[in-house]
Amino acid sequence: MAEPKRLYVTSDELKTHNQPGDLWICIQGKVCDVSDWMKTHPGGDLPLLNLAGQDVTDAYIALHPPTAWQHLDKFFNGYYLKDYKVSNVSKDYRKLYSEFNKMGLFEKKGHGVLISMLFIAMLFTVCVYGVLSSESCLVHLVCGGLMGFVWIQSGWLGHDSGHYQIMIDRKVNRLAQILTGNCLAGISIGWWKRNHTAHHIAVNSLEYDPDLQHMPVFVVSSKFFDSITSKYYERKLKFDALTRFLVSYQHFTYYPVMCLARLNLFAQSFVLLLSNKPVPNRGEELLGLLVFWIWYPLLVSCLPNWGERIIFVLASFSVTAIQHVQFTLNHFSSSVYVGEPRGNDWFEKQTNGTLNIICSEFMDWFHGGLQFQIEHHLFPRLPRCHLRKISPFVKDLCKKHGLPYDSASFYKANEMTVATLRAAALQARDLTKPVPKNLVWEALNNPG
Repeated sequence: MAEPKRLYVTSDELKTHNQPGDLWICIQGKVCDVSDWMKTHPGGDLPLLNLAGQDVTDAYIALHPPTAWQHLDKFFNGYYLKDYKVSNVSKDYRKLYSEFNKMGLFEKKGHGVLISMLFIAMLFTVCVYGVLSSESCLVHLVCGGLMGFVWIQSGWLGHDSGHYQIMIDRKVNRLAQILTGNCLAGISIGWWKRNHTAHHIAVNSLEYDPDLQHMPVFVVSSKFFDSITSKYYERKLKFDALTRFLVSYQHFTYYPVMCLARLNLFAQSFVLLLSNKPVPNRGEELLGLLVFWIWYPLLVSCLPNWGERIIFVLASFSVTAIQHVQFTLNHFSSSVYVGEPRGNDWFEKQTNGTLNIICSEFMDWFHGGLQFQIEHHLFPRLPRCHLRKISPFVKDLCKKHGLPYDSASFYKANEMTVATLRAAALQARDLTKPVPKNLVWEALNNPG
């Protein structure tokens, strides 16, 4: 029996199907209509919207387990991409992914999760015991700092559980997410997944990556001076007089703002959960946040006076600032671009927009996997215990294709980040001049 004649569309035709209700993507040459799937997609609607009308094979490989492939046929609309091509970089990337998969690295999670959970439980117990049993102001200050470390370590577990199952059962994994994120840290895991997936898909796109959109307090590029529109927040990021003033001093305010950055995460969690955007298990998420906002204020109220209560909160926030700084080090000083992300240059975009932190193996617990941020961005489903192991393979692949593999010490990365903020701050001040020469220089020397 003759094989049915194939139907083809070109890349230009595929691009026209890029809106809600008419959303097509291409995976390994086969075109899928995911218009309806967008409503129930486990990764949310943003990844599909941001990559709509494109070949998304590499992004799909990176972000989905092998079991997800069996569901693709029900979205296949009968068309194939006529001009489907695979670059040499993508071929090597997929080959490397296949090798890691054959080695079982995506399934071997090690014992780090159990150790982390026990460590978190111990720190939390010591913190609560210190608040309730001691009358020493110094002890209470130390307990506040310990609470900050609890939040940092729970943040790493929440991050891991969002990328892959840290527990054997999906329901137990979900419980771990709610406990470590919503209940223990006061941050919605649903908000985090929406934000973080958008970041991975569009790393260092000024329009699409929410991890670079911190106006009015920070900008990492003078391109923000044009008041670009955030596709994540669905609004224009206005570079007005107040923003220019704040940005002009951002290299001085960077660390103080990081000490209060957790307030923004609290607010963003509620903004999403109380919005009309689709959020899976919204009631469960809100209940988890309610647990946090019961136990944490109650614990703080057990301190003898308002002075010690304020010190306790500031100590916990200030210690957690270490993690917020870590989040920014990996990307603030890396290459940025304006425009939508693309699904067929995954390897290039992840390596260009990411910085690794050099540290000893002993300090891996401290960085929570972010020290191998390039490896994590290329293989986000890979448990962090394997990131150091695969680093040489990624470095070799970058060298083969002439792509950057940038890394710096923790101290140097801080220097680079502050230097980036300082450069943008000085450029913001120059806007008071009729012809900002440094912006002209940037336009001429940084095409695209």
